[in-house]
Amino acid sequence: MRQHVEDEQLKPGDLLFQEETGGILAGSVIRRAWRSARKAVLPPHVFESPTGRRVYDSRHTRLTKWLNDGIPPAQVAEWAGNSVPVLLATYARCVEGQLPDLKRRLEAAGDLPELTDGG
Repeated sequence: MRQHVEDEQLKPGDLLFQEETGGILAGSVIRRAWRSARKAVLPPHVFESPTGRRVYDSRHTRLTKWLNDGIPPAQVAEWAGNSVPVLLATYARCVEGQLPDLKRRLEAAGDLPELTDGG
């Protein structure tokens, strides 16, 4: 990727990949390239699975992982080019597994509220 940016002498804001006249690539071109790339590198059973079928699936997986790893939503939103409200509206239900760590941190600080049996 870095070599492509260097070879094409791209500047911030330039399109990383563009059509012949310099515009945005058609979705059909991106889908065909993505399918070819997946087929070239994935074992057949993974290629045939829904995992990563669309380009967006990889983005979704990465953003969800960052949020689940505890990276602050404001940072993830910045990296993703989203606002925090858009990020949380899309990914809030994907975040899991952080409650035990958060409880330990709150207990250590003496700030743990009384929890019901469900929390």
